[in-house]
Amino acid sequence: MCNPIPKPSSTSPFLSPTQTHLISPNPKPLIDCLSHDELHHPNELQRWPTPNEVIEEMKAIGKISVPTAITGLLLYSRAMISMLFLGYLGETQLAGGSLSIGFANITGYSIISGLAMGMEPICGQAYGAKQWKILGLTLQKTTLLLLSTSIPISYLWLNMKNILLLCGQDQEISSTAQTFILFSLPDLFFLSFLHPLRIYLRTQNITLPLTYCSAVSVILHVPLNFVLVVYFKMGVAGVAIAMIWFNLNLLIFLSSFVFFSGVYKDSWVFPSMECLQGWSSLLKLSIPSCVSVCLEWWWYELMIILCGLLVNPKSTISSMGILIQTTSLVYVFPSSLSLGVSTRVGNLLGENSPSKARFSMIVSMFCGFGLGILAMVFTILMRNQWGRLFTNDEEILNLTAMVLPIVGLCEIGNCPQTTGCGVLRGSARPTVGANINLGSFYLVGMPVGIFLGFVVKMGFVGLWFGLLAAQGSCAVLMLFVLCRTDWNNQVERAKNLTKTTISDSDSTLLPTFITKNVLSHEDKNINNHCGCLEETIVIINHDDDEDEDDDDYVTKTCTHSLETDPLLPNMLTLS
Repeated sequence: MCNPIPKPSSTSPFLSPTQTHLISPNPKPLIDCLSHDELHHPNELQRWPTPNEVIEEMKAIGKISVPTAITGLLLYSRAMISMLFLGYLGETQLAGGSLSIGFANITGYSIISGLAMGMEPICGQAYGAKQWKILGLTLQKTTLLLLSTSIPISYLWLNMKNILLLCGQDQEISSTAQTFILFSLPDLFFLSFLHPLRIYLRTQNITLPLTYCSAVSVILHVPLNFVLVVYFKMGVAGVAIAMIWFNLNLLIFLSSFVFFSGVYKDSWVFPSMECLQGWSSLLKLSIPSCVSVCLEWWWYELMIILCGLLVNPKSTISSMGILIQTTSLVYVFPSSLSLGVSTRVGNLLGENSPSKARFSMIVSMFCGFGLGILAMVFTILMRNQWGRLFTNDEEILNLTAMVLPIVGLCEIGNCPQTTGCGVLRGSARPTVGANINLGSFYLVGMPVGIFLGFVVKMGFVGLWFGLLAAQGSCAVLMLFVLCRTDWNNQVERAKNLTKTTISDSDSTLLPTFITKNVLSHEDKNINNHCGCLEETIVIINHDDDEDEDDDDYVTKTCTHSLETDPLLPNMLTLS
């Protein structure tokens, strides 16, 4: 154990007269900059959290995850309302609208959503490190990234009918789908602003405003659909316009909250050429995040295609649609937990608290397993009633009831692996998550599903056993990676990430006193141990004969004993 760190009263009252210290606008004692973990026993990163720590961590994660889950349910209800109005229009309109939404998910929404997630670790860790300007810059860069990505996606959507016809789809259904997606084009650009704004707020632990804004948008969504579809008789175009109007309302409400509440003031950076510089950190995180999201989203679309190759494609595709709607509903809860722990881990790593980040991972993973068990119980108990909410066809109902327990087993793997993906995002390791998804879904799940479904002749049930194999292997790999995580190393990576983001941009935006905190013990005698600190100081040498614009900046690294020359608890001004 180190000797007790001296109280501020025992420190030297003066800065070095020969040095000028560049300090942050809100200086803190250097001792306070040391993480809680570094001042305790080395086994701090190996012990289990106490019951009180578990409760506190659950409260912290729940503060983010619960409003996010409510928001997710509201957004899910929007999709259900749209599907109901498509069903009201007729079978062709429902098929065309569903086909269009599936195509949009594969080629557009999954890409936009995945790329936006790249800003999550940067903003989360920057918020924890109190590097406010990084949040504003990352928001601008991500918005530009999504807007530029929307342009080629729009071109693809404009040619969707030709693509569907090449794939052998029905002419009438393809024409209906083309109409739907043409009116959905503005949605890409609205989401290019909405996704980054939601992440920007969530990484600052601001979630309730999004819930309120989503609730108001859902309330407006029903009468809007009624007016466009029933009153003006706009058909599938009316449903598509109502869907994009929902996101437009949400964007307007959320932007109004940001403006009038003033939450943007600390992180506001006036748009300039600066947001066109230093994209390497963002792209290194956005591209793997996009790959990870797309791999999982596309799996379900491939499952629908495979269902079309089975003996009774009409019933299996219909049952698959019901089951995917079910998994989408259940997914709201682990997804919200994942977003909460991603923010929490990012904040804790940014504020230099590795043991708390580890506790957050442990607590969230147990919560994920708990959600998986609840989902399994729900699917087993509701297997004979759930399908009746969607259809009365006995064959479809039998298929759905037979597969729902397998869906429940899948959720035991899906919930913790989704939570683990949040931990990886928060610690800026999306590439690991992408590799796990690739290996689990396409190298394990897909071969198992095809083998059981078509070779062993298990059919529809065999495809879902393939998903079970994918989710199980994904959960095991995720646990293996998280258990082997070096949390001290993740703290250093967080420092480097925020430091790199600053250096990529204009570093003068953020005058900071930069320290690298290293406790060392040079004397093996425990009674004589003295904590030492490596200090990086920015020195400004003024030459009396030269103008201040010609200041010479020098960076110096020195090591001080905390007992003989600690920094002041309150540094006042630049010398």
